[in-house]
Amino acid sequence: MNASADTSATVPDLNPGLGGETPDIGGAYPRLSVEQIAELAEHGVRRRTRPGQVVVAEGQREREFMVVLAGTVAVYEDYCTPRERVIRVHGPRRFLDELGLLTGQPSFVTCVVREPGEVLAVPLDGLRRIVGRDRHLGDVVLSAFLIRRELLIAAGAGLRIIGSRYSADSRRLREFAARNRLPHQWVDLESDPGAEELLRQLGVGPGDTPVVIWRGTRVLRNPSNAELAELTGFDPPTSADGVCDLVVVGAGPAGLAAAVYGASEGLSTVVLDAIATGGQAGTSSRIENYLGFPAGISGAELADRAVIQAEKFGARLGVPVEATGLARGRDHIVVRVDPGSEFRARAVVVATGARYRRLNVPGLADFEGRSVYYAATLVEAQYCRQRPVAVVGGGNSAGQATVFLAQHSPKVYLLVRGDDLAESMSRYLVDQIERNPAVELMCNSEIRELRGRGGELDAVVAENTKTGERRTLDVAPLFVFIGAEPCTGWLAGSIALDDRGFVLTGDEGAEAAGADPGLPETHGPGRPPHLLETSWPGVFAVGDVRSGSVKRLTSAVGEGAMAIRLVHELLIAADDFDVCVIAESR
Repeated sequence: MNASADTSATVPDLNPGLGGETPDIGGAYPRLSVEQIAELAEHGVRRRTRPGQVVVAEGQREREFMVVLAGTVAVYEDYCTPRERVIRVHGPRRFLDELGLLTGQPSFVTCVVREPGEVLAVPLDGLRRIVGRDRHLGDVVLSAFLIRRELLIAAGAGLRIIGSRYSADSRRLREFAARNRLPHQWVDLESDPGAEELLRQLGVGPGDTPVVIWRGTRVLRNPSNAELAELTGFDPPTSADGVCDLVVVGAGPAGLAAAVYGASEGLSTVVLDAIATGGQAGTSSRIENYLGFPAGISGAELADRAVIQAEKFGARLGVPVEATGLARGRDHIVVRVDPGSEFRARAVVVATGARYRRLNVPGLADFEGRSVYYAATLVEAQYCRQRPVAVVGGGNSAGQATVFLAQHSPKVYLLVRGDDLAESMSRYLVDQIERNPAVELMCNSEIRELRGRGGELDAVVAENTKTGERRTLDVAPLFVFIGAEPCTGWLAGSIALDDRGFVLTGDEGAEAAGADPGLPETHGPGRPPHLLETSWPGVFAVGDVRSGSVKRLTSAVGEGAMAIRLVHELLIAADDFDVCVIAESR
């Protein structure tokens, strides 16, 4: 695919009376060749269509891959409601649907026949068999589906989340939807003039917000993340499935790599993550130094591709499922999860990674989730269209956020503690920042004060640490990328950690555990620990959570793949030996 295709273009609103097709947008609506349609026809069935016929309904989960052979099919948002609108029209040789067809999610739109004709319906099993032998067709379909998902998100299709911008629960729901790439529209009670009227129509009082509206009529009052996940088609595996070969805790790049390699090599694999697939990398607007993508790739697309790849090989994903501890079973490892359940495995891959480090500034908590953010996605970019913003940090995450936010904000201040940005940031990002007139680089600078009220940031006070000069910057919001702390609290007392909380591996882990009588038994004299193995025999740590790891995306993926090789070696050497792999959620 063309990784540089513009997926942020606005989806055109089409007049239902025009009968015209939606123009192709960056490869989102390709036409299949006659040969490709013939290949699909071997596994599908032709069906005549009539005007007004619904071929895919909003909320429908079980559906087929459909190609329009004759006539046209319109794609509606909020079909048969006062908010109904056509967001695209497909004609002959174009196919319907988007990413949810492959991931098992319900449809976020309704597809209705506009002009009578014929469609080719192919069961998903048949589609998978075809793309397994025709990689070009698979690339065309997957690329289009990924771009269509981005277009749906940009168009505000799908769910509606209504609430106050000052509400922590509103922020939680929006973050869950954004991190899991769910099409949704945010309706702000403070700024949207139609919000209160909409709530009255639904019989919902402002005190019941935030609410999630699904399919125009179904209302969930302040749902949990698990309830929202269930609504949108996430089917987490259950602990009743018995003992599996491998459990991966954390679905960042390292964890997804372990899942892909484990499942593809025949291990029954379960993947668990407390928030979303993709980890920190999933929030990156564009990664330009990842091998094989010279034009760059967004973190969301990378995560979606990895998820589809893992599921193709049979891995089962569970989101949101939070691990709370490890224990020994009689012949397996137990991964305890909230609330009070557990997964049993001969081999477990846990990908817990690290969480964002916070600024040491008075009053920070008052602004977090409202004006201070730790990710820069399209959700946060909505707040940057009319006011300058500030970014704190000197690493690649800060650089990627700066470049992205400069496309949405009139001014971006980048505050760095060091003298030279190139000391901690990749050269390609430094060059883009230095060339961008919307970005002002402030070296040797730290935030000393946050100003605002009611959670709304008005300005920050920055100090030059060399001269002592202080400067007030009228910005909102503030983005913080100053590193992360390992998510290893749930492992305390189970395996050896270094003085910063990262997981020790190899000889360091065994030696630390041997000196700590509070930890479980360590490796016996007969077998030294493997390179990535922790103090608990069979438990491996990879990616950002591992002490001494290189904090880079490519390194995380490589370690996740390497861990699976070590798992195989261990299982072969010890037959039914119990194994647990700990990876990261970046």
